[in-house]
Amino acid sequence: MNASTAQHLRIMSSAFAVEHLPHEGPPEDDWLVLVRAPEGLTVVREARDGDMAEQWIAFYGGATAHGLDIPGMLSAIVKPLAEAAIPVFVASTFHADLVLVPELRKQQAITVLEEAGHQVDSQDGEAGAHSGHGTRAGR
Repeated sequence: MNASTAQHLRIMSSAFAVEHLPHEGPPEDDWLVLVRAPEGLTVVREARDGDMAEQWIAFYGGATAHGLDIPGMLSAIVKPLAEAAIPVFVASTFHADLVLVPELRKQQAITVLEEAGHQVDSQDGEAGAHSGHGTRAGR
């Protein structure tokens, strides 16, 4: 990775559920991401107590917002996670990307992203707070 694709990622404070709704309309509330495709609706929402579905944590790159014409920003996050065999679910906004990983892989994902040159902040804004590793943004 080069310095232009190193990003400042924030871990969002909530855990999330990713659901597939084959033939339903959008939920009334509490959704973060809605994606409609021919096979149905995919919903990302805050996890609730008692959810049986796998929970995911989200890395958000809003601190290093980028235009749609900047190549390599999403792949700079997803590629190291893929190389470490960490599954992802991605939703992109006009300015940044939201990359979800299974909650059980959180520590590994933080380490992988920091080793790839990204800065990872906890929801309270502390750099490297989760892994104990220093950050190497820009290397």
